[in-house]
Amino acid sequence: MAAKPLRADARRNRDALVAAAREVFDTGRFFDLRFDDFAALAGVGTGTLYRHFPTREALAEAVYREEVAALCDRARRLGDTLPPADALATFLRGMVDYLDSHQGLARTLATLMTNAAGAQAEGGHALEQAVTDLVAAAVRAGEVRDDVGAGAIMMALHGIGAAHDRPHWRTEADDVVTLLLAGLRPLGH
Repeated sequence: MAAKPLRADARRNRDALVAAAREVFDTGRFFDLRFDDFAALAGVGTGTLYRHFPTREALAEAVYREEVAALCDRARRLGDTLPPADALATFLRGMVDYLDSHQGLARTLATLMTNAAGAQAEGGHALEQAVTDLVAAAVRAGEVRDDVGAGAIMMALHGIGAAHDRPHWRTEADDVVTLLLAGLRPLGH
């Protein structure tokens, strides 16, 4: 049975809670706050917080789902507006930008989402499908090899994200994407 749609005011309150949590994630202070503090940050009562998110993990999962949805939407928009290989390259470089500017978010979500394996798997599949669509379009256009799949690209992105504590991470991450894109070019190009 599908969940009943939220009233407009309830939707605004839920969105405010998720936005407040997302900002706290970016600062890396998610664990420094009491759970009730998120209500004050969002400008809602604690009852509203608990009605929408009974636990800190439920709030983290909502942030995670919205972040994945935004990344997938970005991939679709790029695929609709750029030549296929450019869309893929722009998305991959954008992922490095995203990981760089949202390190607190990525670290906190990684910690919290270990207990939400279903949401994490679902998000991973959605993101991999977005990359699969970008790769397939580039393959059809003859701009990317047809013997390398989205799984290899996702593995490279995971590796980039996992190495974020390296001293020259940003430069090295950009270099990995450059290598990945060069390796995806059709042989002889």
